[in-house]
Amino acid sequence: MRPHGYGYIRPRYSPDIVGLCNSARMDTWRTALVKSDATGLWIRGHDIASLMRGASFTDVIFLLHRGRLPSDGERRLLDAILVASADHGAGAPSCATARLAASGNRESLSAAVAAGILAIGDVHGGAGAECMALFDAMATRMAREGLSVDEAARHVVDDARAGGRRVPGIGHRVHTTDPRVEVLFDLARAVGVAGHGVAAMIAIERAVALRVKPLPMNIDGALAAILHDLGFPPTAGKLLFIVGRVAGLTAEVTEEHTREKPMRIRIPVVYDGEPPH
Repeated sequence: MRPHGYGYIRPRYSPDIVGLCNSARMDTWRTALVKSDATGLWIRGHDIASLMRGASFTDVIFLLHRGRLPSDGERRLLDAILVASADHGAGAPSCATARLAASGNRESLSAAVAAGILAIGDVHGGAGAECMALFDAMATRMAREGLSVDEAARHVVDDARAGGRRVPGIGHRVHTTDPRVEVLFDLARAVGVAGHGVAAMIAIERAVALRVKPLPMNIDGALAAILHDLGFPPTAGKLLFIVGRVAGLTAEVTEEHTREKPMRIRIPVVYDGEPPH
């Protein structure tokens, strides 16, 4: 349909609809993150040129999420978390999904990286958020019932078993001991950040060993403990894992495109349904 002036009659709208459209145009988005104008750009009030000259990428991630620049110790810890989350090999669900998408789609880098991100969820990469919510619940129960951290952790494990749920942050498909955990905890202790989150996660690991069987704490549990003690909200347990893992996904997709043939990934499939009629 051509616009008014080319032989068509402009449609008439009721005063209510016109008023609604005018109101919608007047509404604005609000943000406290970034401001820009014709000659400047500020992140949380910090001039971008100054950040580019004097801040690291980790500093800016902390600034965006916490509203201030980190201390040296906070920067070191968040940097270690991002390094620990960057990649875990092509067999990790997010990396495998990204490479599968890259194998079948050679035109869109962003689609393959996005596919990898979409594979991150409650089991892969997302348990950190659940752990952080547990730490808050444990602290509330400890204060209300006068429990020790070990007693609260035993309740967490017993509740999970009664509900047929996995205990988040515990267990790993590959590692009998996740080499990233102790590094993060050593750093947290060294810079004076280790607090309730670290104590709670260690107590949960201990309670699982006593009530189920010895299983290693994984990176989700460790980064959750550190982020909790850094003052981040539970959602950061998943979001900051995603930030770190994107670095690996971009490399996995690049390798798939540059070293492998298109459609090279063939997943073995065994049919066990009804026989052909």
